[in-house]
Amino acid sequence: MTEFQPAQLHRFGAVAVRLSVELGRTEMPLRDVLMLGEGSTVALDRLTDELLDVTANGRVIARGEVVAEKGRFALRIVHLVGEDGQDVPPTAPTTAAPADPAVSAADAG
Repeated sequence: MTEFQPAQLHRFGAVAVRLSVELGRTEMPLRDVLMLGEGSTVALDRLTDELLDVTANGRVIARGEVVAEKGRFALRIVHLVGEDGQDVPPTAPTTAAPADPAVSAADAG
């Protein structure tokens, strides 16, 4: 289990939460909103290559990128977000045996 899925919380696994992804935001005068119609384009505050925030019940839990899956929009999670709102560093892959310091020192010289 990861730090976000401790074994003690397994009993809450069936609780539904609302996941949301926001493409971006903008502000515009009401007169411009009233002029929107079919074919109108509204520029948002995010760049096309920026990661999108994934929220669970209004709280950011991850960042991801839009992908297509079976003809539908989907989101690939790129980073998890910690309690402090910062990206959680990826966990280092585990190795079968620790590196031999003597070999590393020999390679460096």
